[in-house]
Amino acid sequence: MKSLLSGLALVMAVASTASALAPGDAPPTIDMPDQAGKKVDLNALKGKVVLIDFWASWCGPCKQEMPVLEELHQKYAKQGLVIIGVNIDNNPKKMNNFLRGAPATFRIVHDRKLVIAVKYAPKTMPSSYFIGRDGKIRYVHEGFKKKDAADLEQRIKTLLAETTKTD
Repeated sequence: MKSLLSGLALVMAVASTASALAPGDAPPTIDMPDQAGKKVDLNALKGKVVLIDFWASWCGPCKQEMPVLEELHQKYAKQGLVIIGVNIDNNPKKMNNFLRGAPATFRIVHDRKLVIAVKYAPKTMPSSYFIGRDGKIRYVHEGFKKKDAADLEQRIKTLLAETTKTD
């Protein structure tokens, strides 16, 4: 627990000093395997709508958000939505116990050394980064309350309705 808190403090310190990711920015690479062992390559996902969500087992709002993300995944994956959950727990057992209570069929990456989290510097847990079909960050959503579910879905629907611009 102590190392997890130290790691989270590091992420929060970086978040307060780093320039925050904003709409129009290119998302930092993930380049780590998901739980199925498949490397997450954001360049290969260009043309799809990607939601990258940072979460942790100790995060109360994450417990509320996970079933919403699963529902959105089930509803919109065939239309081009890809959800990538990035877990920051230092212990994989904690992550796996959380997922037993809130199963997710979307991609999960375990970022136990906070390699990805430092790049994105989420200010809170959970934090969601919406990436349009053009491969650019379009929205950042921090935290989660039940009333946020409709907003998340509307953002996804808006991004799915867009077409990729060709130069």
